[in-house]
Amino acid sequence: MKQFGLSNQERIKSKKDFDSVYSSGEILFSSNQKLKAVFLIERETEQAVLKAAFAVSRKAGIAVWRNRVKRLFRESFRLNKAILTTEVEKKKIRLNIVFSPNSINERRNKKIYLEQIMPDVVDLMNKIKVKL
Repeated sequence: MKQFGLSNQERIKSKKDFDSVYSSGEILFSSNQKLKAVFLIERETEQAVLKAAFAVSRKAGIAVWRNRVKRLFRESFRLNKAILTTEVEKKKIRLNIVFSPNSINERRNKKIYLEQIMPDVVDLMNKIKVKL
């Protein structure tokens, strides 16, 4: 696993994984309520795994804006995933996270930048680290 990469093995792809995270996962909000993370911790696994997904509702804005938000989420997670990988590997757990915007939408934020997203993603990752 690369330190700053985000490979296919590190992404939640299957419907089964999404359903398990949404049905039995915990929900956290960033300090300013802009972002939300739903995460599921599975203990007693033989292999330490950290997987992430990024979901944006259709109601948030047009496709171009939604895709940009997902790219910014991916980039923020990719650059800061070391916050969680060390803990996950140390405790040998499986952690699935789905990041999504809570109060961010295109109407309020026509143009959105990495500097607006990254502090909230880091905040959520630190909150999840405490829960591990």
